[in-house]
Amino acid sequence: MIASQAISFGRIGKSLAIAAALFIGSVPLTAEHSAAQTTQQAQPVALTNVQAIDAVSKYFNSVRNMHGKFVQFGPTGGRVEGQFFISRPGKVRFYYNKPSTLDIIADGSMVSVKDRKLQTQDIWPLSQTPLRFLLADKIDLKTDANVTNVVVEPDLITITIDDKTRFTSGRLTLIFDARDYKLKQWTVRDAQGYDTSVAIYDVVENGATNPDLFKIDYIANSRQRRGNN
Repeated sequence: MIASQAISFGRIGKSLAIAAALFIGSVPLTAEHSAAQTTQQAQPVALTNVQAIDAVSKYFNSVRNMHGKFVQFGPTGGRVEGQFFISRPGKVRFYYNKPSTLDIIADGSMVSVKDRKLQTQDIWPLSQTPLRFLLADKIDLKTDANVTNVVVEPDLITITIDDKTRFTSGRLTLIFDARDYKLKQWTVRDAQGYDTSVAIYDVVENGATNPDLFKIDYIANSRQRRGNN
């Protein structure tokens, strides 16, 4: 059903995963890679916070399509994996591998969170979810997001965004490689202080994507509403 009342950032954040592999330096997927690269490559020129935000926004705007794999860690330590597909502006697909039965789709205007086993589906406006920061046609985190903290390290750039809308209230932390500004992972903290973290890997940028991946079954949503009446 389409959400019509205030919904906690936690419910959306946990469902969206979409979300991200615990905290800076605590995810082997990122930390080990960074340690290995540090010994092989010259250190990047130190950036100011504003320069870091601009560099990350520029990278985002250079990537229209992206797909790869993700691993998600919930607030209780549970781990799930899956595949993701992004087509900017506005489209994303997170398909969770079994035993999870979640399937998340943004079609450019709405976001669907579907449980394949229960055959249920919730829909929210894309503009009222944290996904909008990653899926905008033109991304400028400096002006479009409420950036509350930036940490620039030799191997990582961390940008924290506080997000409060009609439907959400929480914090989104994005973690990037300091050498090429590519997104590595993100963490959603809900209003209760619980973190859901996702790391991405085997990423392919600007490759072809099937537009059918981003179609929401609104007819199924109508059937669900009738069944609840």
